[in-house]
Amino acid sequence: MAETAAPSRRILIVEDDAAITTGLSINLRYEGYHVDIARDGRTGLDRALNGGYDLVILDVMMPELNGFEVLRGMRAAGARTRVLMLSAKGSEADKVMGLQLGADDYMSKPFGLQELLARVGALMRRPADEPRRLHAFGDVVVDLAAGKVTRGGEPVNVTSTELALLQCLMERPGRVQDRESLLRRAWGADYEGTARTVDNFVRALRTKLEADPENPRYIVTVRGMGYRFEG
Repeated sequence: MAETAAPSRRILIVEDDAAITTGLSINLRYEGYHVDIARDGRTGLDRALNGGYDLVILDVMMPELNGFEVLRGMRAAGARTRVLMLSAKGSEADKVMGLQLGADDYMSKPFGLQELLARVGALMRRPADEPRRLHAFGDVVVDLAAGKVTRGGEPVNVTSTELALLQCLMERPGRVQDRESLLRRAWGADYEGTARTVDNFVRALRTKLEADPENPRYIVTVRGMGYRFEG
């Protein structure tokens, strides 16, 4: 059983399946959450932007606007509300799309109730301004909390240092980061490596994550300056 929530925590369920909304709302209210329901995407987007919710549980397939359109609208409006997406498709492409648009977590239907409650509890415990722990680019999904990376749905074997470097790059998308800064942040201030160390690890990441490592799309070299992550 998930932790009992503070009564003030508010959840919006955006889902057109009555059986799912009934079951979820009963169990979430039992856990102490205040729950509202929107049965189409347009209503869901309006309430998500104006209702002051702590979490939105958002289905992908809905009338009016689909879940991706709702999420895109929320993020475009600057809403940083936590979002847990649900999808009956359960495909890797759907998961990647949701994470790229700014979802905080993703579950495929049918889902286990206890797992969903646990994920809701974990999201609620996370500060609203804390960086997301799930990231996606291309067909790659990075779970920083679990220390796992998948590509095309298949696990990728990355070392802890490779993951630390990847995290440093993803934290500042679109910005050039010099090798010395990356070395200090990923390896620690006391590490006595050189810029060549960063180059070698970037090469390894490209081999594992880029479709064409010789012409990378996501971990880009900025000649004479360093690297830039385009995710």
